[in-house]
Amino acid sequence: MAKRERVVRMSVEQPLWRALTAYRILTMVYASLLAVFGRDEYERPWVAFAYLVVMAAWTLATLPKVAGAVSCTKRFLGADLVLALVGILLTPLADFDAQHMDGSTLPSIWTAGSVLAFAIKGGWRWAAFASTFVAAANIVERGEPSRDTFHNVLLVWVAAIAIGYVVEVARASERTLARALEIEAATRERERLARGIHDSVLQVLAMVQRRGTALGGEAAELGRMAGEQEVALRTLVSSGLVPTTRVSEDAAEGAVVRTVEVDEDDGPAGGAACDLRSLLAPHAGSRVSFAEPGAPVLLAPGAAEELAAAVSAALDNVRVHAGQDAQAWILVEDWPDEVIVTVRDDGPGVAEGRLAQAEGEGRMGVALSIRGRLRDLGGTAELISVPGQGTEVELKVPKVSGTPNDSRGKAGSGR
Repeated sequence: MAKRERVVRMSVEQPLWRALTAYRILTMVYASLLAVFGRDEYERPWVAFAYLVVMAAWTLATLPKVAGAVSCTKRFLGADLVLALVGILLTPLADFDAQHMDGSTLPSIWTAGSVLAFAIKGGWRWAAFASTFVAAANIVERGEPSRDTFHNVLLVWVAAIAIGYVVEVARASERTLARALEIEAATRERERLARGIHDSVLQVLAMVQRRGTALGGEAAELGRMAGEQEVALRTLVSSGLVPTTRVSEDAAEGAVVRTVEVDEDDGPAGGAACDLRSLLAPHAGSRVSFAEPGAPVLLAPGAAEELAAAVSAALDNVRVHAGQDAQAWILVEDWPDEVIVTVRDDGPGVAEGRLAQAEGEGRMGVALSIRGRLRDLGGTAELISVPGQGTEVELKVPKVSGTPNDSRGKAGSGR
């Protein structure tokens, strides 16, 4: 059945918007305190207080507007910048001496919040645009530009442009990360599907080819066709079984959303821990010896099923490459932090370089069905083989934190 996975990662911009919200509130309070403590210096204090009341009301009323990129619209940015410019130009009307003494403007450093909003919303170009208007307003307000005026204007300009540039770099990095997540999800799903195909369809086609060749006649022709289909399917598996994967930007939250649609078997994917012994015991027989602890070996259901499938793939390799008369042994060890399953046979072993050659030919049994599964579980698969002395595959899977398992003993013998 179809499974839809939704992974949400908060945007790197969100901390900047939260910081801007706090900055606007703090600078509003700071500008108000400057006016209160310096009220005796104003020639028209009512102008100053009227403006500050409007500024405070605007700041508090528009807090939701600076909560994210979507809510911070161009219309709001324009109105916010106009309010800051009006405050700068009204300063000489409230305090004529401010023009000649390089005093603080009515909005004071609250003006920088408006410029920073432009920077976070649109990058360094928007920041430069807003800073230019603020610089012009400060020069007009002073009448005669001074060194301090240029210093303050340049400081706001450089800071805003730098923050805008950082935001653009962060957005580019976020897009790169989103693309990497998309590729990773597609690659893992492709390998999962390839493992399933190898464990079922490819094994059947290989068996039909061998049996058909052995029987001869019309069966040999069927075997030949099965061999051709096996090669074609292996090529398809190696080239691109890509799941439906979408990475997009959530406009409401400013977050990256990764959606992966995959096909999932109807087997248990969660719930209570599963006893690995019950999944491996059916392999025991006249040619396969099974040794396990005397207590349950508990793993998460998904991990237990993947580990059992890797053991099945290892046994399939024993039957195919070591022969039908080969003897195999399965040993299960339950340790406090990991489970180890060893599959050993008395076959002829694997010649040096044979695994790399098989992978180059598209035969991915060990690479996908065994090592790929263990890698996805956070474990390892180690193959040890000496020509003429058999092959040993050691599978290690870490226990998931919180999985109940009281078994601590080593494996005993049994069948």
